Amino acid sequence: MKLLEQKFFDSRVKSDKVTAGEKWLGYLIGPAGALLLNAVLATYLNVYYTDVLNLTGVWGGLFLMIFPIVSKIIDAVTNVVMGYVIDRTKTKQGKARPWLLLSAPLVAITGVLLFIVPTGNETVQVIWIMISYNLFYSLAYTIYNMSHNLMVPLSTRNTTDRGNLSVFNQIATIMMSGILVALVFPMVIMPMLGVDKSKWIFTMSLLSILAFPLILLEYYFTKERVTEEAVEEDNGISFKEQLKVIFTDKYMLIIYAYFLIYTIGTSFKNLGLVYFCNYVLGTYNDGITQTLVSVLGGIPMGIGIFAVWPLAKKFGKRNVTLAGFILYAIGGLICWVAPTNMVIVLVGQFIKNIGGLPCAYVFMALFADVLDHIEWKSRLRCDGIAMSVYNIIAVASVGICTGIFNMMLAAAGYVAPSLNEAGETVAVVQSASVQSTITFAFVGLEVITAIVLVIILVFLNVEKEIDKKQAEIQARRENGGK
Repeated sequence: MKLLEQKFFDSRVKSDKVTAGEKWLGYLIGPAGALLLNAVLATYLNVYYTDVLNLTGVWGGLFLMIFPIVSKIIDAVTNVVMGYVIDRTKTKQGKARPWLLLSAPLVAITGVLLFIVPTGNETVQVIWIMISYNLFYSLAYTIYNMSHNLMVPLSTRNTTDRGNLSVFNQIATIMMSGILVALVFPMVIMPMLGVDKSKWIFTMSLLSILAFPLILLEYYFTKERVTEEAVEEDNGISFKEQLKVIFTDKYMLIIYAYFLIYTIGTSFKNLGLVYFCNYVLGTYNDGITQTLVSVLGGIPMGIGIFAVWPLAKKFGKRNVTLAGFILYAIGGLICWVAPTNMVIVLVGQFIKNIGGLPCAYVFMALFADVLDHIEWKSRLRCDGIAMSVYNIIAVASVGICTGIFNMMLAAAGYVAPSLNEAGETVAVVQSASVQSTITFAFVGLEVITAIVLVIILVFLNVEKEIDKKQAEIQARRENGGK
């Protein structure tokens, strides 16, 4: 029976080298369910709160400002705990993969809870939202996201294979956010949902349940080859030692700063997208505007699958990413100059997203290089705690940005749509101040952040001797860690 249980939980990947099945099932199809759900929530959960539940005015507009920030503080704490736990998890299945398995039912259940908010009593609604939001983000998705993000760094030390896995991993993200969420949702799903709560609940519950079998697929078709090396000197590392190692390394500090700035810009863009298409460039859920913006913005992401990694191998991951952000700033500036002109905005979005290709496809490979550099330098693996700080930056930034964005909307005088007697959605024309606020969030801020990122990337030259460092790590391991 014990042998049967072990075989049941074993990875279906047996090879010491990265396989095609691993790429397609473990890094492309497997993550698709959770990434789709997360992409939908990143774009539409705030819309559900403001437009369907009409919470913009709760506590005088303070609830939707304070609640995301407080929730992300909780999320940040759970990320630290999860990083600590992962680094101290020792199983035959690895240290991160077992948590993928646990996250599968949790993501599905808590995803449903986000939307089945009771009606009638504002206090009950507020309490339900705070609990369900934190159960999803601070518990379920934290467990999934920490484990999922560590799969590329822990999969192999081969930089080419690791780069390929990073690309496959990102293709899954692009497929979900760039095709389904950016194209199908605004063109088909959102006009159908309107502000009908029952339709929202059905659709989002379906997406939540879909994540369950796909996370299981990711679990069974991934393999932690780096963890399996079981380097002796990694045992018994204190939490304080790990923190000291990562926060005294210049490359890790640079990549954290890079990720912080990038996340701030991206968070405001994601929050502003639907509002921008509904009130600045087009009309409410017209089924066309957001689709056009997404298509012209998303086409480069499809092209990038074939172009980015060859360019990164030839010129370096850092260099192509830096050059990309120069284009990113130019494209954003074009959109900002004429935000109500469809042609100009589409041209700007196309240029902008060409510039965003390198960042989208090679960031996790760069992060893995930094982790190897730290191991070479300190003789310690700090994957869990390093990823927890990475995730803290992501979740804290998103929470703070969401709170600030909602505060900006309320302060500018945003008016939520409503249902008329015929059950049709009626949206008002927003004021100039609201439109200006939305435009800055969607395109203006990213012009500024792209310029800052170009400057930061100048100092991130971790790739320079990474092959030599990996060879030294391998030699140490063969010599018993000496």
